[in-house]
Amino acid sequence: MAHLKLEANAMSSTSQDILNSTKKALGFIPNMYLKMGNNPALLDSYTYAYQSFRTHSGFNSVEQEVVFLSVAYENNCAYCMAAHSFVGDMMSKVPTEVTDAIRDHKEIPDTKLATLSKLTRSLTINRGHASQQEIDDFLAVGYQESHVLGIIAGIAVKTLSNYSNHLTHPEVDAAFAGRAWKKIKSA
Repeated sequence: MAHLKLEANAMSSTSQDILNSTKKALGFIPNMYLKMGNNPALLDSYTYAYQSFRTHSGFNSVEQEVVFLSVAYENNCAYCMAAHSFVGDMMSKVPTEVTDAIRDHKEIPDTKLATLSKLTRSLTINRGHASQQEIDDFLAVGYQESHVLGIIAGIAVKTLSNYSNHLTHPEVDAAFAGRAWKKIKSA
C-alpha cells in the first residue's frame, strides 16, 4: 500500500486560510484537511465542492450522508466512514440503523434511502455507468433526474477525499474515533 511521506512544509496562504476557517467553524482541524493542505488545489477543490454539494445537490442532510457513506464504503475509506458516521449521528441526524446498515453492507430499513445508496454505490463501482433499470428504480421512489447528477457531485467530492486518504493515511480524529470502521470482507 502506497504512503506519501509528506514533510511539514509551510502551508500556502490558500491552505492556511481554509484551515483557519475550518478551525473557527468546527473547533479543530480534521487530520484529513491537514494532509490535503499540502496541495492547495486539492484542499480548495475539496472544500468548495463539499460546500456546493451540501448547498446545491437537492438532497436533504440525511440523504447527503447516505451518498457520502455509500461512496466511502465502496472506496474503502476508513477515515471518511468514521467521519461521516459521526456527522450522520451528531449533525445530520441519520438514524443509526441506516448508518450502521451502510457501514455493515446490510439492507437499509428505508426504501428511499436504500435506493439512493444502491444507485450511489453502483455509479461509484461502475465509474458513472448505470443501467436504465437502476435509474428507473431510483426515479420510482420519488427522486428526480437532477438527483442523479447530484449523486455524481457527491461521488466527486468523496473521491477527492477518499483517494487522498488512501495515499496520506490521516489518523482518525478523536472526535470520530467512536465510529472507527474497517470494511467487512464480503463472503
